[in-house]
Amino acid sequence: MVEKVPMTVGGHAALEEELRRRQQIERPRIIQQIAEARAHGDLSENAEYHAAKESQSLNEGRIAELEDKLSRAEVIDVTKLSGSTIKFGATVTVLDEDTEEEKRYQIVGEAEADVKTGRVSITSPIARALIGKKAGDTVEVKTPGGGKSYEVLTVAFV
Repeated sequence: MVEKVPMTVGGHAALEEELRRRQQIERPRIIQQIAEARAHGDLSENAEYHAAKESQSLNEGRIAELEDKLSRAEVIDVTKLSGSTIKFGATVTVLDEDTEEEKRYQIVGEAEADVKTGRVSITSPIARALIGKKAGDTVEVKTPGGGKSYEVLTVAFV
């Protein structure tokens, strides 16, 4: 059985765009680099050739990874979700009870997680602690840096 990978509409579109760029722009560029390096002669000591082949290997590996994720994607339109309980796609505002700092997270699929922009993976400790909670609830999160306590302020689906 194929394990589905949940992702938002935006996350799916971003992966499709990266796949398109790697197949239609990066792949031909790397093939051209290999051809130019080959023209320099002896391949055994040709650093440009080996670097281009390494780039090709990395690009093809990423293409295969993207194709796999996209083929298993379960695209969820967050704007069609509703409710007061935290689940995949929810945008949650929490209050760090230690620092009194408000933080905002959207719970997304692993492929689109980016902590810097507040998008946390559904498999992350904070998301796992938040799932099923509502505004007003307090959650304890076990992080690598120790335990954190948050109060859920708002839950939205945008």
